[in-house]
Amino acid sequence: MKLSVKSDYAVRAVLSLARRYGVESVTRVENIAEENGIPASYLVQILIDLKSGRIVKSLRGKEGGYQLARPPSEITFAHVIQCIHGPLFDSPALSDDRCPPELKAVWMRLSRAVEMEASSINFQHLVDESPMRGASFDI
Repeated sequence: MKLSVKSDYAVRAVLSLARRYGVESVTRVENIAEENGIPASYLVQILIDLKSGRIVKSLRGKEGGYQLARPPSEITFAHVIQCIHGPLFDSPALSDDRCPPELKAVWMRLSRAVEMEASSINFQHLVDESPMRGASFDI
């Protein structure tokens, strides 16, 4: 299983917004980008995908920016990765009729384990565990 840089940047952006949840109305793309070392132009593309996945929402205009579409406790690592990357775990063997059943069973177990673990991690847990908890952010 290999995830893209885009997936990594997406979870970083969601974590940044989760840290601000309930404190700031919206956060500018430039602030999220600078905080996470993400090129702002690339981050915009990621945020559009996250918006399509109903993970973030945006406010347009001079005072515009992004915020989470729902509480961080309702957004899992799996939601974000699936929104950006698609299936968390995929193997050609899962759809190959010639794959021996005992191997296919192992691939299925791995797939379920990855899905279960990623679904058990929500962004509120990450905020609560963060050394940046309670940090203030410049507006």
